Amino acid sequence: MSETDLALIPLTRPGRAPDAGPLDDRFYDLVEARLRRIFRDHPDSATFAGIHTEDHRLPDGSRDAVEQEIADERAHLAAIEALDPAALSAEVRLERELELHNLRRSLFDLEVHRVWERRSTALDTLGDALFAVLARDFAPLAERLAALASRLEAVPAFLDQHRTRATRPQVRLWQTLELESARELPAFFDEIVAAGRGVVGEADQRRLERAAAGASAAVEAYAGWLRATLDDAVDEWALGPELLDELVGRRAFDGLDTSTILAIGEEQLAANKAARVATAREIDPTVDEATVVDRIKRDHPATFAEALEGYRDAMRRARQHLIDHEIVTVPPDERLIVIETPAYQRHVIPFAAYFEPPKFDRDPTGIYVVTPSVGNDPNAMREHNWSSISNTSIHEAYPGHHLQLSVANRHPSLTRFLTDAPEFVEGWGMYSEQLMREQGFDDAPNFRLNMYTDAIWRACRIILDVRMHRGELSVDEAVRFLVEQTGFETANARAEVHRYTYTPTYQLSYLLGKVLLLQLRADEQRRLGAAFSLHRFHDALLANGSLPISFQRRLLRANERPAAEHLANGRPA
Repeated sequence: MSETDLALIPLTRPGRAPDAGPLDDRFYDLVEARLRRIFRDHPDSATFAGIHTEDHRLPDGSRDAVEQEIADERAHLAAIEALDPAALSAEVRLERELELHNLRRSLFDLEVHRVWERRSTALDTLGDALFAVLARDFAPLAERLAALASRLEAVPAFLDQHRTRATRPQVRLWQTLELESARELPAFFDEIVAAGRGVVGEADQRRLERAAAGASAAVEAYAGWLRATLDDAVDEWALGPELLDELVGRRAFDGLDTSTILAIGEEQLAANKAARVATAREIDPTVDEATVVDRIKRDHPATFAEALEGYRDAMRRARQHLIDHEIVTVPPDERLIVIETPAYQRHVIPFAAYFEPPKFDRDPTGIYVVTPSVGNDPNAMREHNWSSISNTSIHEAYPGHHLQLSVANRHPSLTRFLTDAPEFVEGWGMYSEQLMREQGFDDAPNFRLNMYTDAIWRACRIILDVRMHRGELSVDEAVRFLVEQTGFETANARAEVHRYTYTPTYQLSYLLGKVLLLQLRADEQRRLGAAFSLHRFHDALLANGSLPISFQRRLLRANERPAAEHLANGRPA
């Protein structure tokens, strides 16, 4: 399909507000124009969102393209700031504030943090762009393979473009991660070629093979360039205390500052370690905690295939528990699949991850990926023990990420769709772990011990996120800390810490978000008294979308129109 088709794709906007202002439609027009620009400039994002007019293209990876994106975001920010709030309905005034929040966060990453010019990310972008087409069944496989062939043919130019970003010394660790992707990605190209055999005609299969061979050669050449950048690479990656404070301020954490967040992490680490000790004694008072933990880790499936079935079974049981106990509404038409993590992603996804349902697909399906091992670690199956499988499936699937994002995507606001609020998304995943134990799902001591183990891990994330980006801890020191506090295998801990280096404030969002959600729940219970309903509380949060918790608080207290009314009144743009 042509680029013109992208302009014709219908988008959604909320229904007309009862107190509609004269500039409401102008606001929504600006938001829709921005989303179309993002999809035009980042066709991989369009694919992930379920818009398939651009599946044949890769983005422009050049420095000029990033500089243009900064200029475009600046222009959009000015246009939104120029809208007089007095000429907007109450609903759109809040949407405007959220849009400003989103833009200022985006511009911090692009203009201030500037990872894009110090870290080569072309191969991760490329792998994800291919994965989104191959893994989702939005069209017949033959059609998707044709789009994949086009994207593979674009790889040499795309990789050349990415080199133009490196106008300053690259970060050694980050380039090493990209080299790991370079080693793994050609095998993924081979998987795409294999998928075509017996599905497409002979000429199309030859095209796919030529495209994959050309892409593999381009990746090999790109790896040579990556190795050359190591000659003058630097080891400084920390954001620094001043910029970390600025970023935390832009995250709208209900007024919390960096030092307070660090204190929360330290308090949570101590509390969850004490809870794990008590639970270990509950399991077996005759041995020490380490022995109990080791015993639980040794209770794992015999094979990774059996583990995958265990993940599927745990998520099915959790889903039914939500329905049976009326904990939250589960849409009857949501869909989720569980698959093995592609090899090219395993060095940055050491355990499991989730890819949300595409908002604009006809049959949106979530994808839950589980990693067999990092670097063929012989001890990897210990991390897939039965207790961990239950907890991870709650976090990633029900009522965690899959349920939350499935519901969030039904809200017609495009501003909410583009909001980056990991303290709610990841916080909801962690909140779900505790919620399900409170509601009687897999609440035996071994499951609770694993929940505390995971909470200890997330408390470490808060501490490491802050201290690493303040420049107080090196990678090796952070790995040792994580291994000592959690008992993780070293390979998994190192993969974790590597990700922390380029995603400041993301990792601390997990447990901090849970703490903020529990506080919000307690505040709503006090505010509403006997009228408080846990089911309605959960439904309201999920229907509002993936918003900063400070915005969620405002919406709950403003008694926003029910999501069902939004969806009924939502209309194509």
